[in-house]
Amino acid sequence: MSAVAKLLRESGATVIGSDEAAYPPVSDYLKSENLTCRSPYATSNIDPDVTDFVIGKNARLVPETNAEVAGALASGKPVRSFPEILKQLAEGKETAIVAGSYGKSSCASLLAHGLIEAQTDPSWFIGAIPLSPTSSASLGQGKIFVMEGDEYPSSNFDDRAKFLHYAPRHLLLTPLAHDHVNVYPTPESYLRPFAQLVSNLPKDAPLVLCLDGDLSKIFKSSLPSQQSIVTYGLAKGDYRPANILWGETTRFTLMRDGEPIIDLETSQLGEHNIENIVGVGALLLSQNLISPETFARAVASFKGVRRRLDRKSEATSIPIYEAFGSSREKARSAIAAMRRHYPNRRLVIVFEPHTFSWRNRAALSWYDDVFDGASHVYVYEPAEQGATTHAQLTQQEIVARVAATYLPVTALPPASEAAREAAGQIVGELQANDALLLLTSGNLGGLIETIPALAEQKFPIQKAKRLPESTTAREARTAAALRENLRKRKAQKEARKDKE
Repeated sequence: MSAVAKLLRESGATVIGSDEAAYPPVSDYLKSENLTCRSPYATSNIDPDVTDFVIGKNARLVPETNAEVAGALASGKPVRSFPEILKQLAEGKETAIVAGSYGKSSCASLLAHGLIEAQTDPSWFIGAIPLSPTSSASLGQGKIFVMEGDEYPSSNFDDRAKFLHYAPRHLLLTPLAHDHVNVYPTPESYLRPFAQLVSNLPKDAPLVLCLDGDLSKIFKSSLPSQQSIVTYGLAKGDYRPANILWGETTRFTLMRDGEPIIDLETSQLGEHNIENIVGVGALLLSQNLISPETFARAVASFKGVRRRLDRKSEATSIPIYEAFGSSREKARSAIAAMRRHYPNRRLVIVFEPHTFSWRNRAALSWYDDVFDGASHVYVYEPAEQGATTHAQLTQQEIVARVAATYLPVTALPPASEAAREAAGQIVGELQANDALLLLTSGNLGGLIETIPALAEQKFPIQKAKRLPESTTAREARTAAALRENLRKRKAQKEARKDKE
């Protein structure tokens, strides 16, 4: 909604909005963009001069319990969902839609960043706060409009998947895995809107499809035989990586049909981000939207997305990262990335079961292996929003399920009551050789800010002291200087002889 608000303002509209319990990074983003956000919800927030309403998809946004929503619906003025607004803003553009179960925000950000690097002046809408580009949304003058497509319902008055409002000209489908079980109870029901999205592609436009998701191959086999498909993946597909050299900067070769295209390097962590890069490369290069060299520059300069494995502090010797853990697959990929890049450190996880999927009893089995690779897990309380609309798990049930795997697990008190105490407990139990992962799609009760601040005090970066030069080193340096002086004298002597 914050990105849509920015796009509307760029289109010439005056925009005000309402929210409750807004938290970083979105609350910071709204301030940086000078977008007015009123809180709490109230009919007095509705300006008498308002001409249109845009209402998001949130359990609180129903007229029965929200007077402001009721006032909007009773006003007689147009009320739309944000995907309807995006459709309107994209009219006349060539849309590039990124959809799938995970990796959407990162892929959409890199796609927009690549087109900016190619100086095509794209428009974009990203459902997160990217670091590259530096804004989640913009209206450019170029022909392409990059849009992150979400399968979740459009609003409380429109059950259609958000992305079904868009008319894709280019379509990238990241890995598919069953998600949003409160909306799509079966894998078949989950894949249905994706099939409808693909059917909206023009006949001459290929689908760029990842093969790595749990449901991706099933989905591919269900598509019409005449559907043109470009595939990608970590090990299989038309596009894939080869010769991966992992490190602080990871290097690999992008391959197409078994032939190398170009060598790439990235600062992004883990296999999942390599997969994202390959997918974006498959779309941009297969459809000749930018050159391989331009793509390589974009990948090298890409800084990622906030909350998608971004480091929370450079002032502590303990690596602390935050990952957007809205689903099992996203959590597993983040944990795998941490294990890949910090194999010799204990991995400590602070987890918040924030989305409906994590706190739905039907997904209790997720906790049997999702934290594999961790040494200790701290579990924050499940969010209460919408708790009565599904079979809500309790914190005790989640902790008991994790404990049954013989993994050390601790239930955290509500941070609203004891934020500093909870952060102090976690940091107090950290060891110097640990790595910490904050895993949530919520605000973790403020712990995302307090934990790094305390860790900086306990584990500050030690500045390297300059050691006194050893006698051997001094002697070697002196000998080298003498040899250089002798060489210069000899050269000068030879030069005088030549003159004579």
